[in-house]
Amino acid sequence: MKRHYFLLILLLAACSRPQKLTSTVAVSVTADHRSVQFKGLDRLVIGEISRDTNAAVWQSLVAVYKMPADTDLKSYQPVQPGKYRVQDSVVVFTPDTPFVKGKTYFVRNYRPDAANHLSDYIKGQAHVGSLKYIDLIFKP
Repeated sequence: MKRHYFLLILLLAACSRPQKLTSTVAVSVTADHRSVQFKGLDRLVIGEISRDTNAAVWQSLVAVYKMPADTDLKSYQPVQPGKYRVQDSVVVFTPDTPFVKGKTYFVRNYRPDAANHLSDYIKGQAHVGSLKYIDLIFKP
């Protein structure tokens, strides 16, 4: 009988959602239209990543892409190369080649605080190896 209660408690714990950290990331183009800045990223994450000069580390959090004509192909676009820097609590991205005025771009913000939970897999809402992200669109 105790075993059944233990299994029930274990099942309820597995299906309950952990408290998620919520952060609202805002994307804006700088006044000179040469860079894009990200506000609202977790300060602890920024602090850890800013110690690494490798752009791939930044791209694992906020990667910038050109918007394709067929938006179904967004996930197959190459990352826009460039440099990231931190100013106060704002991350600024400057591309290697200037943004094209009027062209649409997007930032894929990977959400480590929105990790898939066991119930997401059970419901078919997540797959092994999938990462949660949001796409933020901007035009320079």
